[in-house]
Amino acid sequence: MAASNTNVPTTADVIAPETPWHAAFPPVKGLPGHVTKEEVLSWFLRGEKSGMGFVLVDVRRMDHKGGTIRGSLNLPAQSLYPSIPALYAVLKSAGVEAVVWYCGLCFHYKPLEPRFEGEPTLGLGSSSGRGPRAAGWFQDYIDGKGDKQMKSCVLRGGIKEWAKAGGKFVEWMDGFEEEVWR
Repeated sequence: MAASNTNVPTTADVIAPETPWHAAFPPVKGLPGHVTKEEVLSWFLRGEKSGMGFVLVDVRRMDHKGGTIRGSLNLPAQSLYPSIPALYAVLKSAGVEAVVWYCGLCFHYKPLEPRFEGEPTLGLGSSSGRGPRAAGWFQDYIDGKGDKQMKSCVLRGGIKEWAKAGGKFVEWMDGFEEEVWR
């Protein structure tokens, strides 16, 4: 039997880990707030609509795969950061007070370890971190403007928890595809 050479690099040694998409942008400075699916549903049931006082933003890349919460904008997180100043200006001039961001599965206050050197522990986590990261970036921008009227928050549990809740929640989805959420 031949002796193994421990100095031979493995595939993992040769292939550099992929740089995360968000590494090109500044880290989030503070923690955004959160809102529950029940709170958002109550807004709809009171006759409120996304775009009038609040805005829902779906940051998934798959353009509403499986459906989206009614009235949501689709602004993929990967291309969001450079658009934040313009988005803020539009939402501010429209009188929007709450911007609710969501991804597939957004959790809040769950430790998320840094995935690359220099990334802070955000104190929040999700399957991808897109919703919490987008909400954090937008809240950082709001704070930088000294705006005390507008807030940026994460939809706790994201679209997956909304869709899996069934009933009234899926009635408030556009393009709902049940098989996607099984």
